[in-house]
Amino acid sequence: MATLAPVKPNPAVLSWARRESGYPLERVAKRLAVKPERLAAWENGEVVPTLRQLQNLARFYHRPTGLFFRATPPALPPLAAEYRRLPGVSPGGESPELRLAIRQMSNRRETMLELLEELGGTVPRFALEAHINEGPERAGKRLREALEVGLETQQAWGSSWQAWAFWRRAVENLGVLVFQFPSVPLEEARGLSLLRHPLPVAAVNPKESSPEARSFTLLHEVVHLMLANGSEEQVAAREQRQGEDWLDVERFAEQASSHALVPEEALHAAIQGHGLPRNDWDIGDVRKLAKTFRISPLAVATRLRSSGFLSWSAYLSWKAGWEAYTQSLKPKSGGFATPVDKALGRAGRPFTRTVLEALSTNRIGPDAAARYLGLKYEHFEKLRNALIVQPGTGGSND
Repeated sequence: MATLAPVKPNPAVLSWARRESGYPLERVAKRLAVKPERLAAWENGEVVPTLRQLQNLARFYHRPTGLFFRATPPALPPLAAEYRRLPGVSPGGESPELRLAIRQMSNRRETMLELLEELGGTVPRFALEAHINEGPERAGKRLREALEVGLETQQAWGSSWQAWAFWRRAVENLGVLVFQFPSVPLEEARGLSLLRHPLPVAAVNPKESSPEARSFTLLHEVVHLMLANGSEEQVAAREQRQGEDWLDVERFAEQASSHALVPEEALHAAIQGHGLPRNDWDIGDVRKLAKTFRISPLAVATRLRSSGFLSWSAYLSWKAGWEAYTQSLKPKSGGFATPVDKALGRAGRPFTRTVLEALSTNRIGPDAAARYLGLKYEHFEKLRNALIVQPGTGGSND
């Protein structure tokens, strides 16, 4: 049986690709079923991998195989020059899963801009600003007005998935790309923002426990985009705030997003209408309010704290009880998601429509469209039909 002849990639590029992807030697070696010493020898130039081994590396790193034959490693800016600072994530220390997610979403954004230019389309501008000294209530109210979601509409939503779909569409209408990034642990990132213009990105981890939680995370990220527009935030690589100063920014975004989801007057009316609290804001009381507004109980608790219905100590106590309660529950299945559901959930409607328009006008071919959407071409007719369906009436990944 003939063996594949070795090829001669650039060892420096092999090493760069692994480090840039965030992988330790041992994890890559295990995936390729070789010893770590063997992989190290490839990167040192002592041993030459076969073409098949290079192709396996390329698939694992999500890079083209031809990259390994460059004369020098690519000169790329750090990922932390794109995303907002994330609690617990050090620039350069992102997990491989988070690094890949950021890279994919950044590429999707660049593709969107290129296709809009090719199609002669208008690039929307996200112009909302927020400033720490104005207070979260004022910023949240301004965001709510810009989203143009009326209280009657909100309280008439038939399900939490419908609520999520409408909030997502409202944010997209502001000139923000809304993406979802699978495979990243919630402990590392519930949401993130790419602070780039035009078309900044607000992204949500679909591992969030409920659609209500996704809605809260989404608006939280939009507030961070507003703060960046107001020169109150920098990308992670340049953010200088530390300790409590940074936590103040997080708390502002948390409270402002809760005000956007629940206006002050509506909160007071709902509390009075339900005769709350009955038991010092126990879990049942908060869940009743959450159902009224189709948001998560944690978002309601945040809202109650912001408006003085809960003290800081009472909020922390309630939050600890809520976390213990949720951990005691069996995880719920989100149901079966079709390839079309997954593609639309990851990329969102504006990006998907733009790709399909470029395809229909012969600006791009089927292979490129399938690559951009992460969807086999055979599913495209179903994808077109899914775009016609009103958001919130289809699958849970909408």
